[in-house]
Amino acid sequence: MSNRIDRQGGAIFWIADSGAAILMAAALATGVAAAARGDHGNLLLAVGGLIAAALLRAGIQIGATGVGEAAAVAAKTSWRKRVYPRILVAAPGDRRMLGEAVADAVDRIEDLGGFHARFQPLRRAAVFSPLVIAVAAAFGSWVAGAIMLATLVPFALGMALAGTAAARAADRQLDALSRLSGLFVDRVRALPVIVGFGAQDRIGRHLADATREVAARTIDVLKVAFVSSAIIEFFAALSVALVALYCGFNLLGILPFPAPERLTLGEALFVLILAPEFYLPMRRLAAAYHDKQVGEAAVERLEKIAPPSPSPSASRRAIEAPPALRFDGVVIDYGETAIGPFTLDVAAGTIFALRGATGIGKSSLLHALLGLAPIGRGRIMVDGREAAEVALPGQIGWAGQSVAFIPGTLADNIRLARPEADYTEVEAAARSAGLGPMIAARGEGLGLPLDHRGSGLSGGERRRVGIARVLLKDAPLWLLDEPTADLDTGSAADIARILASAAKGRTVLMVTHSAELAAIATHEMVLA
Repeated sequence: MSNRIDRQGGAIFWIADSGAAILMAAALATGVAAAARGDHGNLLLAVGGLIAAALLRAGIQIGATGVGEAAAVAAKTSWRKRVYPRILVAAPGDRRMLGEAVADAVDRIEDLGGFHARFQPLRRAAVFSPLVIAVAAAFGSWVAGAIMLATLVPFALGMALAGTAAARAADRQLDALSRLSGLFVDRVRALPVIVGFGAQDRIGRHLADATREVAARTIDVLKVAFVSSAIIEFFAALSVALVALYCGFNLLGILPFPAPERLTLGEALFVLILAPEFYLPMRRLAAAYHDKQVGEAAVERLEKIAPPSPSPSASRRAIEAPPALRFDGVVIDYGETAIGPFTLDVAAGTIFALRGATGIGKSSLLHALLGLAPIGRGRIMVDGREAAEVALPGQIGWAGQSVAFIPGTLADNIRLARPEADYTEVEAAARSAGLGPMIAARGEGLGLPLDHRGSGLSGGERRRVGIARVLLKDAPLWLLDEPTADLDTGSAADIARILASAAKGRTVLMVTHSAELAAIATHEMVLA
């Protein structure tokens, strides 16, 4: 994410730009002094040097911009690879609106562009370039060099104070922007419901309030930016004015104190030209300071979406055999609502059924095992290890209350469980799940086209697609969440027989209201 090589490359370019500025100042001062003496030879030489230095400086600035943009592209690409997989799965207890999460994943990554392209290289250059300029100026006048360095102290203090205020303002602005984006996207998604209930005016007021908040936060950021610019411009003007007064009075011999040195026209002009260049790196940094605040606030929000992993996932042990599960005093905490505690043991290779009233927390236990529900207290053990230390993703067969579909064929939708499975394996899983009669009745067979809603399939056929995925996955651990809900008695009994036969030798934890499905379980618990 830091792109250290590109960042250092950009800083080197900007430091080299100060070197080119010194060459330009020397050429210009030499040319003016030569013209004053009537030395046409040195004048032409100085003009040639000035043109060469100007071209060199232009090339350096183009190179610095290109390297900075390359660093920004690399940083944003790195963050996208890190954030996008996380944004597709809601974190436990995450109550953010979908639009807010998407805005953070898209807009906040784009906010990193200026941070890496401009601020990062300019920050390092702002440390070294003024020192280079001051040293060069000291060869013309050590007093002028000392004046330049002396004005750095109050400037640094002023920028530090402005920077603290800017950080808070930028963070508040990003919060407001994310809320507005989330509100807008979610309200657009719910537009038919809003119109149906006649809530357009109320939603319009909500959006207007959020828009006004963003405007107010933006004004706050601009106020801090103007203060920062005022500080840098004040001290830059003060530095140039002090150098100009010293050089002018020195040349005229009217300094109000004994002159520590005697300047020539060329030396005085050289120092005077360098005075604005001394503060130029810091003026560039001040112009990019907003990029710093926005970039750091964006990184803070992005790290909440994709925090650094404490340990590489490769160190997490995969489950290769049916595992034993233990829920030890687990309390699932949704903030205003807490469910539990739950304590239960699921022996390896057994079928365990959870029954109970709706809302008691049966499905939440499955979600907690997968890391999709926030655990307030207690712990979940898999083969005696914390569930977080076990590589459960990819090792579980899942059949939920609703079956998700993608645009494609029936085979494509079943193959989601194991993308590398061949046609024969997919067909065998489909027939084992009881889809054989449907395949035979429709001319397309497994090539039956489906949309993202699974249109054309009955409720029972959709459930069987979910069961076919579990069978194709052939995982040692199955989690089944109401696999027979909303089915007629015959279809539910048929799926129960399929599961009873296929689940032998596996660890199965299933949630159900059905006494018929619970009858196939080795153990049963009724939550109350």
